[in-house]
Amino acid sequence: MATVRVTEENFDRVAEADIVLFDFWAAWCGPCRTFAPIFEEASERHPDVVFGKIDTEAERGLARRFGIRAIPTLILVRDGVILATHSGVLTGAEIDELLARTRELDMEEVHRRADELEAKAEKKAKKKRFLFW
Repeated sequence: MATVRVTEENFDRVAEADIVLFDFWAAWCGPCRTFAPIFEEASERHPDVVFGKIDTEAERGLARRFGIRAIPTLILVRDGVILATHSGVLTGAEIDELLARTRELDMEEVHRRADELEAKAEKKAKKKRFLFW
């Protein structure tokens, strides 16, 4: 599978895929240019994964939304959950390993743990909110 150009307009649709690996990049970035063929080759080896490329210059809103401070930055999403972020270049073998480990995850357990963390964060936020009353 070839890489997909991701924009604000198609982001939600692309992110609905089972496994998505987003590459935040810019044309002026040397490491991004080095990484581009590695990312493209990995997309050919993993047709079940969507490999999305987000140009941080053209899609500043998406870069802000994800707090991108360095490029290239990869964000791995499965079933709508961000599982990993990485700034810098990865090798093809490292991408392969990351995706193999991602496929092995019990996503029911991941969602359960994410829900627990979210509930704790909400409880903590409520305590802070009423701290000064």
